[in-house]
Amino acid sequence: MQETRQNKIARLLQKELSLIFQSQTRMMHGVMVSVTRCRISPDLSVCTAYLSIFPSEKGEEIIENVRGNEKTIRYELGTRVRHQLRIIPELRFFIDDSLDYIDHIDELLKK
Repeated sequence: MQETRQNKIARLLQKELSLIFQSQTRMMHGVMVSVTRCRISPDLSVCTAYLSIFPSEKGEEIIENVRGNEKTIRYELGTRVRHQLRIIPELRFFIDDSLDYIDHIDELLKK
């Protein structure tokens, strides 16, 4: 169970990461990346972020691009939250495919 401080930091990181992705994907027309959930380890050293990517066909391509640029994203995050956090956590990104799963279940129920 996550503690209050972990939840506050996770919300802060989710907000800042979403702003970073919003500014970066503004250049790519027709692509939207949103941060659906962030989890932070108890020692505040690892942040796991789940990304929802629209359209989902480009998901693998974009997540590989994000993973390749983890250091730049972490640096950008560090410049934004440097007054709130002493150590900027290591970032890990995963695709959140819950919306695709919901669509699949809806299609099965319609049949």
